[in-house]
Amino acid sequence: MIEYFTRSFFLFLYRMIKWVLHKVLGVCELQRLCRDCPAGSTRTKKVELSLKKSKYAALRRVVADDDDITVNDAVQNIITMKMINPDTHQDVVEALTNCVSQTIGYRALLKEIEVLRTEAYSSENSEHEEDLLQLWSLLVPQTPLENRITKQWQDIGFQGDDPQTDFRGMGMLGLKNLLYFSTHYSGTARQLLSHSNHPTLGYSYAIVGINLTSMAYHLMVDGHLKTHFYNSCIGAPNLNNFHQVYCYLFYEFDRFWISEKPDTIMEFNRIRQKFRLRIIEKLEDPDTILSAKFELEVN
Repeated sequence: MIEYFTRSFFLFLYRMIKWVLHKVLGVCELQRLCRDCPAGSTRTKKVELSLKKSKYAALRRVVADDDDITVNDAVQNIITMKMINPDTHQDVVEALTNCVSQTIGYRALLKEIEVLRTEAYSSENSEHEEDLLQLWSLLVPQTPLENRITKQWQDIGFQGDDPQTDFRGMGMLGLKNLLYFSTHYSGTARQLLSHSNHPTLGYSYAIVGINLTSMAYHLMVDGHLKTHFYNSCIGAPNLNNFHQVYCYLFYEFDRFWISEKPDTIMEFNRIRQKFRLRIIEKLEDPDTILSAKFELEVN
């Protein structure tokens, strides 16, 4: 009960301050944010917060989990309710449109990722099988796969004779991430596979890759990746942007793992958690972009 009244009091105080500033400066909070804050994470996050705390349900809806609202409708609602003239404040409307596009786009991307994550891998699905076989051919192009069920899968870091069981946690999202990395950065992916086979510092390449899919997914769900996407994308982020984050995480984790010099693979959870906290700390910097060092690689 005390917590409820505390939140209510601070929300009331926040709205009072906004009202006073609006009267004194002649512009609403959203106008000030769009003009005074630098484009990117800082501006979009502050616009999100302003909309979330709005007294108008129609404006709160912009940052709510709503599939029906479009960017154009949301912006139109905002400029109408806040009486922002698009002819005299074109710069504000453009900045606001980008912020709203990023906000709605982030939620849409999260839903798209969730669909892939909950899609179970099936050996009876020809597209799933094609993706898996392509992953093998990209990582070890000189070695033919003897059978669909074979111990060879362990050579690229799966646990047993059939990779299907290893995708249970992240579904097709795990395979799509691995395949994207191997397709767009084949040389780098094979280099990391070579590192994973090191006699003392090795790790299970595919299993670690799926584990990093889980890390990327939870960074997305928890909102940490807003910093990166709002800084790196003009407008809505898409699935390829998420795949690029995954590639960054895999490349950086490989470097981090080697630098930690683990005695055994049993140290994986400790090192993974340490790496995750470093990524989160990095994303707390409002200017952060997770830029891969290998982005200029040409295949």
